Amino acid sequence: MAEHLRPRRSVLYMPGANERALEKAKTLPTDSLILDLEDAVAPDAKVDARARVCAAAQSGEYGDREVTIRINGIGTQWHEDDLAAVAKAGPAAVVVPKINSVADVEAIERGLEAGGAPAHTKIWAMLETPIAMLHAEQICAASERLTVLVMGTNDLAKELHAEHVPGRLPLMGGLQLALLAARAADKEILDGVYNDVSNLDGFTAECLQARQMGFDGKTLIHPKQIEPCNTAFAPTEEEIASAQEIIAAFEEAQREGRGVVTVNGRMIENLHVDNAKRILAVADAIGALQG
Repeated sequence: MAEHLRPRRSVLYMPGANERALEKAKTLPTDSLILDLEDAVAPDAKVDARARVCAAAQSGEYGDREVTIRINGIGTQWHEDDLAAVAKAGPAAVVVPKINSVADVEAIERGLEAGGAPAHTKIWAMLETPIAMLHAEQICAASERLTVLVMGTNDLAKELHAEHVPGRLPLMGGLQLALLAARAADKEILDGVYNDVSNLDGFTAECLQARQMGFDGKTLIHPKQIEPCNTAFAPTEEEIASAQEIIAAFEEAQREGRGVVTVNGRMIENLHVDNAKRILAVADAIGALQG
């Protein structure tokens, strides 16, 4: 499956110090996992958690789920040892909090290479601060190994002195800057977490908003968020049928030498065909992952 077609609808954080959680993750229908060494792990448990998540990433027991590891941030006392251990373990990606500059990305890349990380271990950069939003374009272009942006919306709200409100208007400028940068550099981008795990209606609304904005998926903090997230970020049957109709009509017009194509009264251009092909490719990729 092509890298850019790897479904990442649901990306679940799992606490690296919790053996039961790591075991449970093997059965959850999430597309990707972030085994967390940062926020979810107390300082006195970080060394043991590091060994645990690296062993989990190497176990091969997570099926088709993409397994990544979030390390502690640059400048913390655990960062260098985390990065060296992850480089040796070789998960799908290292998730790095609070990336603020090209220099940060380059430092992570050097650390991975020095630790002998395999080529398949990518960098997922977390953008969580105003300076990261303003430098998002440069950050995206800093390394081919960087393939995914992860929005850190809780920290961004804190830095902005903003409130968490439905619709996320206070965060919209930063989210859109990061989206623009990701698409300009052909990177994937994941929306931030939704904090109220008891409010599935609010969560579903935020998933739909994120998909409408253009995000590829969303990071999650609880297993019960997985199913509504998977549904929100997957093409619907109606969208798939419409995409097939658009492509068929366009191809028929080309065979007949017609320059004007309409489907259900709408003019169809190349951009509509490209989007239809993307929808079908996403649907096929999800089907391959589930099949």
